[in-house]
Amino acid sequence: MGLQNSKVKRANIVMLGLDSAGKSTLLYKLRYKDAFLTMPTIGFNVDMIDAGKDFTLTFWDVGGQKKMRELWSNFLEDADGLLYVVDSSDKRRLEESRREFELILKNDSIKTIPVVVLANKQDLPGALNAEEITRRFKMKKYCSDRNWYVQPCCATTGEGLAEAFQRVATFARQYSKSKETFTTLKEL
Repeated sequence: MGLQNSKVKRANIVMLGLDSAGKSTLLYKLRYKDAFLTMPTIGFNVDMIDAGKDFTLTFWDVGGQKKMRELWSNFLEDADGLLYVVDSSDKRRLEESRREFELILKNDSIKTIPVVVLANKQDLPGALNAEEITRRFKMKKYCSDRNWYVQPCCATTGEGLAEAFQRVATFARQYSKSKETFTTLKEL
């Protein structure tokens, strides 16, 4: 029963998505159960949220403006999960969001990390549902080699967030376990 069991495991979750997709609002709502009026994120926000059973998730909410997107890859290196937030109601920028998503997934450092796509702003008229986002973002094609899930949600009401958080936590837990096993095998 060494000390090992008392050690809290941490997993890094990187939150990406275009500016105004709702990343910071989501994070605030997860953390404080409140919807804050957020400003566009210049740089990034970091927040740790307890996922129970000695497991803490560190969320890196990275700004989505064009200038910031060039830095996205720097945040992916230690990621145990990707949370990609989409404004499901903004049809004008959907293609841009999909392109950015595709670029992220091509990044070698995250070849197998689990991906949860949040189809945010479901409360707005004309918002695309999860099936539609799954199809448009070609999830089955791009994520065939990893755990993935598309969760409809609404950051301002909090709808779908608990489910999304559960999913991310479960995926991250599985992923960090498999990473440990892999490291142990490498050391043998």
